[in-house]
Amino acid sequence: MTDLIRSAGLSCYPDVARSVGLDPKYMMRKARLPLAVLDKPDTPIAVASLRRLLEMSAEVSGAEDFGLRLAEHGGLTNFGAVGLIVREQATVGEAIEAFSRFIHVHHDGMKLDVARDKQTVTLTLHLRGRQPTAPRQSIDMALGSVHRIIQSLFSSDWRPLEVHLHYPPPRDRKRYHEFFGGRVIFNAEEDAILLSAHDMERRIPSAHPLIASYLRKRIEAIENRPASWEEKVDEVVRILLASGDCTVERVAEHLACTRRTIHRHLAEAGTSFSAILEAQRADLVTQLISDPDRPLADIAAQLGFSAQSAMARWFRGHFGCTVTEWRKGMRPRARPADIPSTSAA
Repeated sequence: MTDLIRSAGLSCYPDVARSVGLDPKYMMRKARLPLAVLDKPDTPIAVASLRRLLEMSAEVSGAEDFGLRLAEHGGLTNFGAVGLIVREQATVGEAIEAFSRFIHVHHDGMKLDVARDKQTVTLTLHLRGRQPTAPRQSIDMALGSVHRIIQSLFSSDWRPLEVHLHYPPPRDRKRYHEFFGGRVIFNAEEDAILLSAHDMERRIPSAHPLIASYLRKRIEAIENRPASWEEKVDEVVRILLASGDCTVERVAEHLACTRRTIHRHLAEAGTSFSAILEAQRADLVTQLISDPDRPLADIAAQLGFSAQSAMARWFRGHFGCTVTEWRKGMRPRARPADIPSTSAA
């Protein structure tokens, strides 16, 4: 199953790529990532595509710390709603627990385990993937981001007790020690950050309990990320339709697969791409036509129709009335498909 991540994690990529001599658009095309996601931070993309981009960027540029550079430029805003709820918790401990609880809403292939004893708290990172362990740059970006988030919650400089990385040491160990600000152990058994248990009690001055409660309810309502191919295709179609650029090829780019793979998995689930597109079009078109000043030609183009007349025929066949009649409230009690036939012998 394809794991997805919100494209907000790429918001700093162009600047970081240019800083090491890379052309960000060229690298994204090479990694088969849609360029449009740079302007739409809440768009789901395949984790595999992001990992491919990070590894290629490090290799081509020679910047062994490319993942750390991205983490260094990022922050809570890169995690969308998850970052907001973390920021509003009363203590650092509650913020870390919230991040661990809800991180899958942003990245459904990432897990953060929190283990405590009397003196130490260990945050262990797990990144799901086809390989036995996640690629190095992905680990650096993820664990580096966790470090930056914790650091941002303190009003003064904060340092972890230790940072553990499972891979061999890089050529420049100093860079890692400078970034994490503490002891970094390579060839470790797992990827983790160790901090003092006392740090968890530190209060966050900017926290707002009422906002935290509101955000928690909001995020709990959306925390069940799509799990099946049908659900994930449906999510991407819904987002791409709203942006006016939805085709099976474009959806395949976001899921890091081919159109044939999408058709095969949807057929196994008893549905099809056209059925999902039809359902999402029907849901979106009623929202779009509620604005009488929006030209129907523009709506037709956004929904992927070849012409306004093609949308008009589809609308009448689907809803049993014209757009004009719908806007006036002259709607049939049931869709044509729901009305039983009277011509059967």
